[in-house]
Amino acid sequence: MTPPQPDPASPDNSSTKNASTKNASTKNATANNTTSDGSAAAVVGSQRYHSPDLSLRVETSGPLKGMHKGMTLTSAGLLLLFVLATGLAPELSSSLFGAARAWIESTFGTYYLVTIVGLIGLCIALVFSPWGKLRLGAPDSRPEFSRFTWISMLLSAGVGIGILFFGVAEPMFYFDNSGGFGYPNNPHADLAGHMAMDHARAVDALKQAFFHWGLHGWAVYVIVGMTLAYFAYRRNLPLALRSALYPLIGDRIYGPIGHAVDIMGVLGCVFGIATSLGLGVSQIAVGLNRLTGIDSGIGTQVVLIAIISIISIASAVSGVQRGIRIISELNVGVSVIVVGSFLIGGPTLWLISMFGETVVSYVRDVIPMGLWVASTPVERDWQDAWTIFYWAWWLAWAPFIGLFIARISKGRTLREFILGVLIAPPLIIFIWQTLFGGTALHQELNAAMGPGTGQLMGMIRDWNLPEALFATADALVSNDILSTVLTSLLIFLLISWFVTSSDSSTLVITTILSMGDEDPLPRHRIFWGVCIGSVAAVLLMAGGLKALQTVLMAAALPVSFVILAMTLGLLVALVDESRSMITSRRQPKTGPQATPRAVSQTNAG
Repeated sequence: MTPPQPDPASPDNSSTKNASTKNASTKNATANNTTSDGSAAAVVGSQRYHSPDLSLRVETSGPLKGMHKGMTLTSAGLLLLFVLATGLAPELSSSLFGAARAWIESTFGTYYLVTIVGLIGLCIALVFSPWGKLRLGAPDSRPEFSRFTWISMLLSAGVGIGILFFGVAEPMFYFDNSGGFGYPNNPHADLAGHMAMDHARAVDALKQAFFHWGLHGWAVYVIVGMTLAYFAYRRNLPLALRSALYPLIGDRIYGPIGHAVDIMGVLGCVFGIATSLGLGVSQIAVGLNRLTGIDSGIGTQVVLIAIISIISIASAVSGVQRGIRIISELNVGVSVIVVGSFLIGGPTLWLISMFGETVVSYVRDVIPMGLWVASTPVERDWQDAWTIFYWAWWLAWAPFIGLFIARISKGRTLREFILGVLIAPPLIIFIWQTLFGGTALHQELNAAMGPGTGQLMGMIRDWNLPEALFATADALVSNDILSTVLTSLLIFLLISWFVTSSDSSTLVITTILSMGDEDPLPRHRIFWGVCIGSVAAVLLMAGGLKALQTVLMAAALPVSFVILAMTLGLLVALVDESRSMITSRRQPKTGPQATPRAVSQTNAG
């Protein structure tokens, strides 16, 4: 990846000043403008971007100081209603969750598939387009964080708990050929003729895990994060979902339509992160049970949510530069130790070979896998349970992860942003899945009674997914002391990933509800940290994993509509900017007034 270069389509500060002071009315030239209310605006070709004075839109005193009152109360009220209804009637809620999930899968399953394929296609097109040179910020801006720190925060916020929870269990599930869940465990392997539980099916199993955690999912984060960063740092609009709709509806983004969009983003963020935290805390409880013997039931899990939420809130209050950054980098350090333990303690050469073989298979088959639509009822049941669920997960998380990525990516070019987010995290995840899932697959391939007869496969068939990670780790070490150390490190990782996911989400939610304030007051982060923990707790009590998955799929539906509208807004803005550049180049140069070719920005307020 080449170092970022200055944006050739953007003016320097002096030319911007000349344009705005000497020839602000020149057609298609860039100008800084101040509206009658003291807010800032920027003009690009035919499009005028009006950024309001946020102090006129948010509360200036009282408990909600710095927040938009209507959005905050509406979001909090809807969540309170959900928590009360689910907590007071858990059995009824569980039944409703099941019915809702079945309806969403049957009605919108194909829609989710098409949406994800379209977004990854757009990512690839933008990489090779002239727009790739545009910088997310002023022409002379540079990234705030190093690449190592940037990628660390991407991983910590994006997938930490998920790859720990599913890292062992998911490949093992795809390896199983029993069909004991009412549908084939891996129709892709079956269609390829790999029915037996042998090496070929193991490669297919790991490839399927790569598919669900790879390019397709991260493409969603790329589009949302890039869109938010583009409008916030290149168009001087608030760092909020609504800003991406400016090219479509103009100043109406500051009214009810914009409020509704941001509220949907907040709810999607809360339910998405609550699902992940629910998965993580169930695995933490299992790990603690192995170490101390304490009960791993719902009561323990709720207590763990409360304790870890307090830690998360403390980290969020300290901000990105302190708590979130430090814990993210610590996560990476401990992860290296754990990964090294699996690599050295496991079948090292076999894992390295397995990684290369699976990556090649993934690259070869990723396009047909992305376009595959189940043709039989049992295949559709599998696709709904896994692929559709995962695509819904990525979509529901997109406002949270996208806004957080935008927040930490100012100064990077579009091309660098896309390639960085689309390649680095998936590659690291593939290595992780090979070491964790590959180790488990190797253990089952060499089970004493034959492939698929070992302890791990029994856990998967009993749907004891949290236990599988620790059982795999135990098989790597030769004594109880090393087992305790490795289990403790895994628990620490689960907790630290929990913390970084939760504190990042509270920062994102409060940024949205403050209409773009990147440093909201601590008390608001505390409140939303409590909300996230409460939602995770009631979902666990109302139905565990199935309830978590159902709410996630429901939250993803309206969020996906918002993402498509945001994508359209980005394309309209990019086309408008290109037209401005082309027209500017065709104009005769009569002096410094004629040199600007791209947007000039001013700070709101």
